[in-house]
Amino acid sequence: MLELPVLNNYKKDLDSTGCGFCLAKWTQVTIHLQMGETHSCHHPKTHKIPLQELQRNPSALHNTRYKKRARKQMLEGERPEECEYCWNVEDNSEMLSDRVYKSFEGWSKPHLEEIKNLSWREDFNPRYVEVSFSNTCNFKCSYCGPSFSSTWVKEIEKFGGYPTDDNFNDIEWLKRQGKMPIPYNEHNPYVEAFWEWWPELYRDLHTFRITGGEPLLAKDTWKVLDYIIEQDNPNTNLNLAINSNLGVPTELVEKLIEKVKILEEKSLVKSFVLYTSVDTFGDHAEYLRNGLDFTKWQKHFEAFLDGTTKSAGVIMSTFNALSIFRYQELLEYVWTLKKKHNSEDRYWPFSVLLDSSYLRYPSHQTVQILPEEFAEKVEALAKYATTKRNVRDWDPDIEWKEYYSGFSDIEISKLQRIADWMRAPKEVSRIQSSRQNFVRFFDEHDRRRGTNFLSTFPELEEFYHKCKDLLP
Repeated sequence: MLELPVLNNYKKDLDSTGCGFCLAKWTQVTIHLQMGETHSCHHPKTHKIPLQELQRNPSALHNTRYKKRARKQMLEGERPEECEYCWNVEDNSEMLSDRVYKSFEGWSKPHLEEIKNLSWREDFNPRYVEVSFSNTCNFKCSYCGPSFSSTWVKEIEKFGGYPTDDNFNDIEWLKRQGKMPIPYNEHNPYVEAFWEWWPELYRDLHTFRITGGEPLLAKDTWKVLDYIIEQDNPNTNLNLAINSNLGVPTELVEKLIEKVKILEEKSLVKSFVLYTSVDTFGDHAEYLRNGLDFTKWQKHFEAFLDGTTKSAGVIMSTFNALSIFRYQELLEYVWTLKKKHNSEDRYWPFSVLLDSSYLRYPSHQTVQILPEEFAEKVEALAKYATTKRNVRDWDPDIEWKEYYSGFSDIEISKLQRIADWMRAPKEVSRIQSSRQNFVRFFDEHDRRRGTNFLSTFPELEEFYHKCKDLLP
């Protein structure tokens, strides 16, 4: 755990260049190649990558003129408007903002002096890169959409947008916003530029994470793995990660395991992490993530953990209004995986992790629309996880695994944070509108997909009918 004085001193180092200086603008990037969009840090919105810039410079997937103007502001003591999330934190509280935490990360901090002395016009190879190659995906998760799922595209083309008043997944609205992806079977100049840039990018990478879509259905994912495996002089400092819903054919999961085993056996990377997603347990999870076979997901995740010796598995749980009622079963399941698979031989001491992050959009599916008393149920989940907490104090008579086979403080605090967010002040009219959209969305969901909300979630029957009564 980082000591606060250390971070406060580091903030002074950043502020000596400028009160808005953040290394993430140079060192971190997320690139949605199917959209031709990029951003550094998750707080600013993505912006379009101009094709004319890309033709001259493939690193413009990260080093856009737009981003360079923001870097100029940072180097000259100004605060880019797009980074307002951090400015709000710094101006309205005594807390440190994410610009400090991100600038202190292992992929940023070593480059502080180098970046301080750069011209704002210069290109810089990012050290932390997330990339999605296409929107190819076999799932239609309720909170996702056409930008990240080709299966969603097919549904919307057939039925049109959902009848919510926020244009949720309306293709015509998405087209007007420039948010429709390049189809995966068409030429993509952004993917082409990526492969032109990749040999140079690869050698400097600290962390590379492939997202989607569903990466195991994208040929470029396998191309990355094969490139690394075939290197005579590999970047052995690379932390490699892949997201997968693990709902793909078993042979693709087996193929991934075999590739990862080569990475492990030949020490071609510093670490490998498989990120996978479920938002609750059993049939509740299947309803939320349309296309999911929960038993198949368990089989595939356990096969990965059984088939690898060093790699880690992280369950990304997008906690939403429908997650609550079977979430303790997910906690129980994760605890059994921790007990079985955590090992000193793996890259991370916490070899199985549950990342419970609350959904923010669409608002009609967030936990904030639920009655406040439901926050008690989430607090009960945090208390349950506390009963399965890691051993915290060193004792030579306790086996190593006992220190890492329970839930960490971070995993527990994320659940408590969800309960706190549910109790945060809310605008009444916004919540009422979201509750109306909740009914509109799930009624249409059932009609299109042959699901049954009330039979799957009887715990929400009273709430559902109260939301129904709000409709004009």
